[in-house]
Amino acid sequence: MNFVRVLRSSTRFLITGAACALMANVPAVQGQELSAPQPSIWATKPDVTAFEKMENDRLATAQKAVDQIVAVKVSRTIENTLAPFDEATRQLNATIEFSSFMQQVHPDATFRDRATAMTTKASAASTALSLNRDVYKAISSLDVSKSDAATRYYVKRQLLEFRLAGVDKDDATRAHLRELNDKLTDEQSAFDRNISDDQRSITVDSAKDLEGLPQDYIEAHKTGADGKIRITTDYPDALPVITFAKNEAVRQRLWVAFGNRAYPKNRDVLLEMMRTRQEIATILGYSSWADYNAADKMIVNGQNIADFIRQVNEAARPLAQREFAMLLAEKKKTSPDAKEVMDYESYYLRELVQRSGYNFDSTSVRPYFAYDRVKQGILDTAQKLFGLTFTQETGATAWAPDVETWDVSENGKMIGRFYLDMHPRPNKYSHAQMSPLLEGIRGKQLPEAALVCNFAAPTATDPGLMDYGDVVTFFHEFGHLMHQILSGKQQWAGISGISMEADFSEAPSQMLEEWMRSPQVLATFARHYKTGEAIPAELVARMNRASAFGRASWVSAQDSYSAISYEIYSRKPQDVDLDAVTDGATRQYTLLTPLPGTHMFASFGHLGGYSSAYYTYLWDKVIAEDFVSQFDATNLLAPAPAARYRHIVLEPGGSQSANDLVKNFLGRAQNTAAFQKWMGEEFQGTQAGN
Repeated sequence: MNFVRVLRSSTRFLITGAACALMANVPAVQGQELSAPQPSIWATKPDVTAFEKMENDRLATAQKAVDQIVAVKVSRTIENTLAPFDEATRQLNATIEFSSFMQQVHPDATFRDRATAMTTKASAASTALSLNRDVYKAISSLDVSKSDAATRYYVKRQLLEFRLAGVDKDDATRAHLRELNDKLTDEQSAFDRNISDDQRSITVDSAKDLEGLPQDYIEAHKTGADGKIRITTDYPDALPVITFAKNEAVRQRLWVAFGNRAYPKNRDVLLEMMRTRQEIATILGYSSWADYNAADKMIVNGQNIADFIRQVNEAARPLAQREFAMLLAEKKKTSPDAKEVMDYESYYLRELVQRSGYNFDSTSVRPYFAYDRVKQGILDTAQKLFGLTFTQETGATAWAPDVETWDVSENGKMIGRFYLDMHPRPNKYSHAQMSPLLEGIRGKQLPEAALVCNFAAPTATDPGLMDYGDVVTFFHEFGHLMHQILSGKQQWAGISGISMEADFSEAPSQMLEEWMRSPQVLATFARHYKTGEAIPAELVARMNRASAFGRASWVSAQDSYSAISYEIYSRKPQDVDLDAVTDGATRQYTLLTPLPGTHMFASFGHLGGYSSAYYTYLWDKVIAEDFVSQFDATNLLAPAPAARYRHIVLEPGGSQSANDLVKNFLGRAQNTAAFQKWMGEEFQGTQAGN
């Protein structure tokens, strides 16, 4: 997932994606209800000209709010200072979110180009606000001692963000920071666009080369006019081949194509982005971007990131070594002299181990996961868990024909809206993410968000069968969406939505992954697409046992990505060899041998958005498993703990520290006990290393 916050501007892209905007100003009213229905973001069917007008109108409204703050001659109050500041924040967030989202998903290249240019313009306005000393002085002079706790926290947090932006520097330095932030916006946009625009492919001679793949996959890939079958690097095409194809040469060729997306273009873009970020950090008194970027997060500083990566490695390695031995033993069945496992082989060998050691063939569950059933099952699960109602807007238009628009209601009142953009198309963002579209503001604006995924689309002859991992990904991203919607009742835009410390953002979504392991939950929607038979509990039990295999290896892989993310931003850019860092991290943390000739850093989109903070996934996995331990594993849909979780963790948004959210729910700070148990579940009752 990814989104943007103003203050610190483009240096503050938090995770991966963006969002959308409403038209002009939504009228403010008292209470939870709006005075008039909120139109969808695409209600006006904007072309490029209308898009730019919408964006420019928002920027103009934001500037008026800033001018209003500066013009105040009387004592500073919440009404004459914080309220217009928050209005500027609301407008800038919506502008940047819309433009950066459009540059990732709009089908038309011209529209994407203009959206990219608008992202630069809007980010420049955000940078200007973050460096506006008059506004900073106005906010810092507010007396909030008698305000509510959320308002006090908001002001405290924003003053920190102002200082981290460099607002207290001299005029020349602030001007230079503004230039650097504008430059960084362009670099990050180029990095993201190069990835989404670079779809690669390989060809195979016949369906025989796809032996081992599910039959529905083979049937969906017809021979072309040239007599070849084309396999693209889009996720629905690539991952099944890498996992199931018996033809090693095909798997290897596709791995190389997949690993070289956006290379060599993004090598130079990333290096320039690293230099820009290092210069920003140095100007602001930090030794590295990693230190600077951690200053407003739960983890606090770069050394703590390095320590966390090391601690995770120490915890995972004994279990990962045992898993690696099982992979190597499987490989030796056909290659008796093998002494290493290549990175491109790990998916395939893991599948073979699950079959031989756990009596589970992952293709056996695919017939129970037709896309339409999965979608409805996830919607039903979320509705029951959070006490909500989802209603699709019939006839609603959006940026692409297959995008769906859904209203979220509670007790008959609309509280938000979301969009489902779920299937691949050329030049679309190629992974999976939730994009916040609008922050909810009590009485002013309903929250909106979009899911952007790339699952195979069902057709009249193909139900769009999903792998189990795709089902988990779907609910993970839907967890982000629920967080965005349910945290949208704050008074202020600046603390609404997923606006707490950025390294908490993945915890709620990772927690919900556990719901897709529940036989109780799966039985409600997982039915065979031909017979209608519910997925057998015995099959779910075998699936869960088999899926526990490889968790430590997954943790090790995530640790290697965290190390890459940290290492390239913790050093001076001139000292970084991107291929050496990538290769070294793979070897150091995963036990796998990287295939020469791939340059995965070029398509590692998180190096733009998360920058040095990819550790967030593991940091939040620890919290997520701790959260899961507070629920009844035999009845994950029980209403009482879900309501408590919604109220304590999701609804506050950024109105308090993430550390407090965790402590309030757990009754203590997080610890690694539940994470350790989860990671070693496959070896329960045995000693790792035996």
